[in-house]
Amino acid sequence: MGKHAHSIDTQVIDRIQTAAGGRVFTPRDFLDLGSRYAVDQALSRNCRAGRLRKVTRGLYDVPRTDPQLGRLSASTDAIADALRGRDAIRLQPTGAYAANMLGLSDQVPMKIVYLTDGRSRRVTIDNREIVLKRTTPRNMATAGRLSGLVIQTLRWLGQKNVDDTVIAKLRRNLKPADRAGLLADVQFAPAWIATIFRRLAEENE
Repeated sequence: MGKHAHSIDTQVIDRIQTAAGGRVFTPRDFLDLGSRYAVDQALSRNCRAGRLRKVTRGLYDVPRTDPQLGRLSASTDAIADALRGRDAIRLQPTGAYAANMLGLSDQVPMKIVYLTDGRSRRVTIDNREIVLKRTTPRNMATAGRLSGLVIQTLRWLGQKNVDDTVIAKLRRNLKPADRAGLLADVQFAPAWIATIFRRLAEENE
């Protein structure tokens, strides 16, 4: 391996090691270090050496090991962040995963669906499937905000299943300022969810 190749390999590892633990990277994160070909080769060499792991096509991380659980998989959130940054798209968690993020469900689904303003696709990692589903601008209006997470969670639960117990739990799991902030996006919520937004905000006063 030439001197320049060794330098890129070292710079790639240095950058990864100074980043937050558990982050997932794409070749785009290293293009300031060399050409795309040089970066791809550096990532491949580091994977062969065991310093990096190829999570799936175009995604890499540093393998982490738990004393009890063994080698850990890359987190869904880290994978989503990598896709979001690489493709310059927005993502909105839906379904049971959104409910789990809000503390309204203990279920962590093996198939996780994100709404997106990018193209639809599927990413399979270990025994998980991450689905990106292209949707309307209205559905993406609250992407990345708490209101979007609440809307998708309540949609998944269904109107007939959202009772006082669910609303009380949601109230406990959200900070007062967060509940009041839901009103800013009330126009993007279905009518029945908008009513819940207003109820949460009123109970904040």
